[in-house]
Amino acid sequence: MMTLLFLILFFGVFGRLIGFAFRASWSFMKVMLVIVFLPAILMVLLFGGLIYIALPILIVAWLVSLFSHA
Repeated sequence: MMTLLFLILFFGVFGRLIGFAFRASWSFMKVMLVIVFLPAILMVLLFGGLIYIALPILIVAWLVSLFSHA
C-alpha cells in the first residue's frame, strides 16, 4: 500500500517538476538535480527497503512542487 502511494506521488511530483524545470530559468545543474539525482536517490531508498525515509522526502517535494507552481 505504501509502495503504491509512493509511486503515485513520485510520478505526480516529478512529472510536474520536469515541466517546471524547463519553464523556469534554472541553471543546468539545478535541472539535473531535479530530473536525475533526486529521483535516483529516492529509487535507491525505495529498493533498499528505506521506504520510511523516502516517503517523507517525496511528500515534502510534492508539497513544494504543489505550492510553488505558478
